[in-house]
Amino acid sequence: MNQQETILETRNLTKEFKGFTAVSDVNLRVRRGSIHALIGPNGAGKTTCFNLLTKFLEPTTGTILFNGIDITREKPAQIARRGVIRSFQISAVFPHLTVMENVRIGLQRQLGTAYQFWRSERSLDVLNDRAMELLEQVGLTEFAHTLTVNLPYGRKRALEIATTLAMEPELMLLDEPTQGMGHEDVDRVTQLIKQVSAGRTILMVEHNMSVVSSIADKITVLQRGAVLAEGPYAEVSKDPRVMEAYMGTADAELQGAH
Repeated sequence: MNQQETILETRNLTKEFKGFTAVSDVNLRVRRGSIHALIGPNGAGKTTCFNLLTKFLEPTTGTILFNGIDITREKPAQIARRGVIRSFQISAVFPHLTVMENVRIGLQRQLGTAYQFWRSERSLDVLNDRAMELLEQVGLTEFAHTLTVNLPYGRKRALEIATTLAMEPELMLLDEPTQGMGHEDVDRVTQLIKQVSAGRTILMVEHNMSVVSSIADKITVLQRGAVLAEGPYAEVSKDPRVMEAYMGTADAELQGAH
């Protein structure tokens, strides 16, 4: 993969906590325009990896490159300005605002310091139009004026994706997007991720193997903080080391997704 094709790269990324290595020597390359999934048993270091990429944690050693630029020492706000946006689980939305107001906050955040300029009522209409476009994209038009607290669980995740999209991500990090959902919601959110991936890159941590098998272009399997295997789902799911890492309940998940 050449530099143009690689949007995000880590070189020997390592994070140690008092003698415990949570992420060990990880070399990750995410192809521009792809959906890349990070999977692995509990405690494999997936979330720590995300925290390193978004700079909520500092790596012990190693380098992170975004579009070929070394961002290892940058602050979370700088990373976000570059277009690396992480969708936080449910907590990312304000429960007592309407669905539309939540998206508008995302749009205002994206404007950052330019927000003052949007203070006049007339220009807020511009935000409303854009907010409605985003809600349409994620199938939430009919819920625009619903208080977020009253949204069904799966729709909250769709809203979270809409607020993430409002920040104009070039690289979107999705942390367990289908966690805790029933089948119908899982299918809806999976389709939604596929749909919004057009023209952007998605790196996701996901437990649900049927989701991973249906939409991920490439999969990186972590075990004890290190890369165990990497490649397309069909290849990775047949890897004996991966099957062994998933022994027990998750092994059935791997098999069940075929």
